[in-house]
Amino acid sequence: MKESELLLAFYGDDFTGSTDAMESLAISGYRTVLFLEPPSEELLKRFEGISCIGVAGTSRAKNPEDMEEELRPVFRSFAETEAKVVHYKTCSTFDSAPEVGSIGKAIEVAREYFSKEKVIPLLVGAPPLGRFTVFGQHFARMHDTVYRLDRHPVMSRHPITPMSEADLRLHLAEQTSEKIELMNILELEGSIEAVRERYNQKLNQPGVLLHDVLDEDRLRISGQLIWESAKENRTFAVGSSGLGYALTAHWKNAGVAPRIQESTESVPARNQVFAVSGSASMVTQQQIEEALADGFHGIKIKPEQIVQTDSVPRELLDQVIQLIKEGESVILYTAMGPEDEAIAATRDLFNSLGIPEFQSGELIGRQLGKWTREVMEATDIRRVIVAGGDTSGFATREMGVYGLEMLLPISPGAPLCKAYSDKSLMNGIEIALKGGQLGGSNYFSNVQKATNESK
Repeated sequence: MKESELLLAFYGDDFTGSTDAMESLAISGYRTVLFLEPPSEELLKRFEGISCIGVAGTSRAKNPEDMEEELRPVFRSFAETEAKVVHYKTCSTFDSAPEVGSIGKAIEVAREYFSKEKVIPLLVGAPPLGRFTVFGQHFARMHDTVYRLDRHPVMSRHPITPMSEADLRLHLAEQTSEKIELMNILELEGSIEAVRERYNQKLNQPGVLLHDVLDEDRLRISGQLIWESAKENRTFAVGSSGLGYALTAHWKNAGVAPRIQESTESVPARNQVFAVSGSASMVTQQQIEEALADGFHGIKIKPEQIVQTDSVPRELLDQVIQLIKEGESVILYTAMGPEDEAIAATRDLFNSLGIPEFQSGELIGRQLGKWTREVMEATDIRRVIVAGGDTSGFATREMGVYGLEMLLPISPGAPLCKAYSDKSLMNGIEIALKGGQLGGSNYFSNVQKATNESK
């Protein structure tokens, strides 16, 4: 692709995080298509006027060796494009550890493909999502309260990557030997000339440069600094969808226009949705509870059904299919919040079968995707929800989807999307993917009712 055609290419380390990154770009008018594999030139020709592309991955749920195997072909593909910014997209709560989802490992692999750049920008704060970084300390909002990450009621107890350190420099230092510096909140204040001079001084020493993020103004300034560097030399950057919000804020301010302003596709409200959840977060628990109160029919999946990989749980799926044919909206879920006894029971079952904990997300996701496909084949349901950042990518692959594009914003970071597939049944379905921490309490009902048609 030509330089003028592609502003940014990103890889998302989990699927719901990838749709979050897509939304941060598309909501400002920059047409973005998210693929499940690096797209070929022929595939890109199917889409007119793309400004940004993404590849949705699952590296956040993988060990370093498997991460490297997944990331190399993506980075190689991106290095062959003319995209000025290549973005390794992380979760906005920086979920990672040396042994699983290592962001340090991703940086190490990327260095081989983007070797001309001495300093890698790192921007994790995303005010639209209630994520803030101040003097290197990261904070996340839950409902109406902002918590330091190591005291966050969910992230401090995450089952795979609990966050016991709020200083992102110290957390990342456990995963990489790279030197990590900070562009702090005070250094982002003042005239753009003064800020640019401070920034340029920090570009002299190789390493990673973390940006503080507190508000929209300084977010835009960080976007300007990163984009100006990218115009001189292609930039590999790491961070949350906050990077997309930062860049689009600067692009709009600087007159970097989208290639083509797409007309809005008509999206009707739906009478029914089918939802599957592999999330154990407190946020998802409250969303499921609210949906059940709104009339959704909930069915809890038994641990032994999850590991039944050689066949489908016929009784379970027949029940779902019958309920949908009767006009019900259905939620299939593995756990009701972080205290659910099913979590320990599932972990014990996986251990007894020799399934490593880091592979649990893949197994659960593939099962949920397989079951979703079967339900859709047996009913006329056209709008689905998949909850759980570590499971959504695997689920969507099992459904035969190769790409996504945002249709409507629902809640920041968790939009309603249109699916692209070579399978006629799946092509054009509407799918909402949400990470465990994202979405308001009425998220499931809001997805069902979502429309851009006037009443």
